[in-house]
Amino acid sequence: MKDYSAESLSHDPLHGYIRFTSPTAGRGDEVTERELIDHAWLQRLRQIHQLQTAWWVFPTAEHTRFQHVLGVMHLASQAAAALDQSLREQCADVPSRGYVESLLRVTGLLHDVGHGPFGHFFDEHFLRRFGLTHETLGAHIIRHELGDLIRGIRRNPNSSLEPGEQLDPEQVAFLITRPGGIASNSAASRGRKPAEASKLQSQPESSDTKQPPGADAIAPPRWLVLLRSLFCGIYTVDNMDFVLRDAFMSGYSTRAFDLQRLLHYTFFSERGLTVHDRGLDSLVRFMTVRAELFRSVYFHRTVRAIDLSLADLFAKCGDLILPGDPREHLDEYRRLTEWSLLVDVAGWNRAADERRRQLAGDWEAILSRKVPWKMLCQRHLVFGDNDVERSSIFSDAVLVERQLRQLLPAELKDYPLRVDVARHIYRPHTAGPAEGQNFLYESSRGRLRSLTDDALFRRLPASHRICRVYATASTHRNAVAAALDELLGGGGGDDLTNM
Repeated sequence: MKDYSAESLSHDPLHGYIRFTSPTAGRGDEVTERELIDHAWLQRLRQIHQLQTAWWVFPTAEHTRFQHVLGVMHLASQAAAALDQSLREQCADVPSRGYVESLLRVTGLLHDVGHGPFGHFFDEHFLRRFGLTHETLGAHIIRHELGDLIRGIRRNPNSSLEPGEQLDPEQVAFLITRPGGIASNSAASRGRKPAEASKLQSQPESSDTKQPPGADAIAPPRWLVLLRSLFCGIYTVDNMDFVLRDAFMSGYSTRAFDLQRLLHYTFFSERGLTVHDRGLDSLVRFMTVRAELFRSVYFHRTVRAIDLSLADLFAKCGDLILPGDPREHLDEYRRLTEWSLLVDVAGWNRAADERRRQLAGDWEAILSRKVPWKMLCQRHLVFGDNDVERSSIFSDAVLVERQLRQLLPAELKDYPLRVDVARHIYRPHTAGPAEGQNFLYESSRGRLRSLTDDALFRRLPASHRICRVYATASTHRNAVAAALDELLGGGGGDDLTNM
């Protein structure tokens, strides 16, 4: 009879039952997925919203990073099942199915472990001070805090590692980090046998000690590079889950795109992760919905206004949130969540420290959702393949504000306003530092092509920017809008001021 105690279920509104392994008698010192899930580094994600500040605008979007990583772990198994055959056709040295699936599941579970309060906002306004992103910090946490647990994983609900195989934390760190993000540790390319694992433990660190990219690195095996496209590419187990989850929880759509069809028509070719032309419509639908979520939810005008206020606050009190580089304060960082931060700052009006008391009013405004910035006008700029986006003035919000002020009437030169430029990449370039990631199989000709060769895919913009002007009052809206239109060259694009 099946040992039901060796497996647990968690019900998810998107994916149904999510299965994961649990401790059971007679399995020695095996580490199970549940032990990772229950670890403090994972449980803290329950206290970090998936939609960084958008939950202040969309009342039902209260879901967290914790729910998301469980979903990504689940999708990793689906991807492993769909891609196992083609992966082995491309690479003769692929480990066992149990190894690959467990590696992908653990990576899905841990890919957001480095996030701080307000997610990507915290990357930009705190972690970057130390040359970090949530991915590079997550890689450090994986190596130093979770490595022993990862090495002890022996199975997943669908398959098991073969005797002598051992999951490698370096490979997990490699998979969660975007190409060019950190130097690849030589261990990421090494083996999975116990004897080889002992060699890994003696390897010097690379990504955490600020070596230049590529320093002392051995190229990772091709199968591992191919698997990274499931976490860093146009469509990944990460963004497929958050598009479905964010669309559902925000009320945008209960079934945003056809996940199963997209996975069914995906395979690894000799060039990289490839979609069959029968699945192209599903891919374009996914990319369209993702872009709409950026425009309607992630880049909502009030969400960006909250971010402006929050950015001002972080500039004033970042050192009060955490005393320094998170890698040197891992215990404090593990306890730092949105819950802990917001509860802490709510009491700053009673703090003994004068600086905290002075900042208490600004935090109280955020907590009370009293946002000082009101949108006066906005314009959309869409860039195609032949547009030189970087040369556009709208690549720099500070420059836009400076030029805008020069075009305002003399009496408004010192008008208190802020410019915000939000950018979304519709279709990332398929060429780059990573080995080929996303390609198209044209069945009528039996050949592989770049996705950009397809007319349907090419109709999508390359990127999209939303330029907004905010002020603390709605007076002079017409003058500001006219100046922005003049800056754009007269056309002005859409005026969605009253939306």
